[in-house]
Amino acid sequence: MKRTKKERQQLLKHTIEDTPFITDEELAKKFAVSIQTIRLDRMEMSIPELRERIKTVASTQWNETVKALPLDEVIGEVIDLELDERAISIMDIGSEHVFSRNRIARGHHLFAQANSLAVAVINDELALTAKAEIKFTRQVKQGERVISKATVSGSDAKGRTVVKVNSFVENEKVFSGEFLMFRSHHHKGESSNENSN
Repeated sequence: MKRTKKERQQLLKHTIEDTPFITDEELAKKFAVSIQTIRLDRMEMSIPELRERIKTVASTQWNETVKALPLDEVIGEVIDLELDERAISIMDIGSEHVFSRNRIARGHHLFAQANSLAVAVINDELALTAKAEIKFTRQVKQGERVISKATVSGSDAKGRTVVKVNSFVENEKVFSGEFLMFRSHHHKGESSNENSN
């Protein structure tokens, strides 16, 4: 059953609204048309390309910046961030991330994406990872896009912040981790009287 161009473009618009971080390649597969067709559809409907969509989302939603490390030191591209609450980053797996013989991503890249996101979400310049429990649930291949989501979920008995990170390819979980984070000071406002001069 072939869709008319109009039907396809309507569906395309809805799909991008629902999943703004979908690539042209993924859309082409989904609609069984060429990538070129998807690009033309987007141009006709003035839907910006993925990179632009990411930047728009990032700039409209972010009211904060990373404290613990410069944004360009986060592995992957941070697309959403609320300090001490949640953060999301995406990483496209390229040839530099995989074993050449089987095109499977090296685990430390997935760990680095998750770990740097866990550090980035902490509202403290000196946040560090104290301990991590991680699980790889499926192999990731070259060309796949990994979406990492970090959520701050309270603190442990020693006052370390617990950050849960789950990474997905499309809707399939590929990595999960629980990170215990050190902060330079556990209680907010502890040192506020010192630096008020």
